[in-house]
Amino acid sequence: MQRRAIITAFAALPLMLVGYRARSGEDFRFDSIDGGSYALSEWRGNPVLVVNTASMCGYTDQYDDLQALHEEYGPRGLIVLAVPSDDFNQELASDAAVAEFCELNFNLTLPMTTITSVRGAGAHPFFQWLRATYGFEPGWNFNKVLLDGEGRMVQSFGSNTRPTGARMRREIEALLRA
Repeated sequence: MQRRAIITAFAALPLMLVGYRARSGEDFRFDSIDGGSYALSEWRGNPVLVVNTASMCGYTDQYDDLQALHEEYGPRGLIVLAVPSDDFNQELASDAAVAEFCELNFNLTLPMTTITSVRGAGAHPFFQWLRATYGFEPGWNFNKVLLDGEGRMVQSFGSNTRPTGARMRREIEALLRA
């Protein structure tokens, strides 16, 4: 885990040294928990809901809602990306344990990254970009960021916002109609 944070921080260093500024969320990629990676640019034109998650959190039942959004809105273009993080000390010890936990308890089929830092200097470059560009940094697990089809942040939602709640659905529906 610590090694991954160091590698992620060093991976972002060349971008910072040359003054690189990401134009949108599409400029980033995440390692997939199933192997391979996800480039947000591959989802260009689609809204993307990015959620920092944790298996041992009081909000973990929101995985059911995230899966419901994936099933309901996925065919219309919504991408729901779960980003497990141990920044709040509530994630399991390995990617394999997280994948197994989510499969057994929630039957997740939505895209999921490897365990990834979302806060501070060691945060994944996507979350560093959110903080630098929009002033957003997850304050707890199950914070949600909705990106439009161009990779711009449209809205952020705290842990208490249910993924299938009316507010979230309004924002998603508006993006899918656009």
